[in-house]
Amino acid sequence: MKADIQPKLNPVAFVDVSSGSKFLTRSTMRGSKTETIDGVDYQVVICDITSDSHPAFTGEKRFVDTAGRVEKFQSKFRRRT
Repeated sequence: MKADIQPKLNPVAFVDVSSGSKFLTRSTMRGSKTETIDGVDYQVVICDITSDSHPAFTGEKRFVDTAGRVEKFQSKFRRRT
């Protein structure tokens, strides 16, 4: 087996932008910033959607305007005579 081919695991803090919650774990990802939490230096990785904010996990219903999408498409790609 080859030596030193496995990526190094780092302590990482995934931060949800919308809720501000942090998930502390280990990952091979590296963030642009570091933050010290409980004496451990974590790489900070910013995430747009996590399990704290995704509708599938929160049970929150979101209304999507599907009626206007067809009219918008037709007006955008209508042939001009």
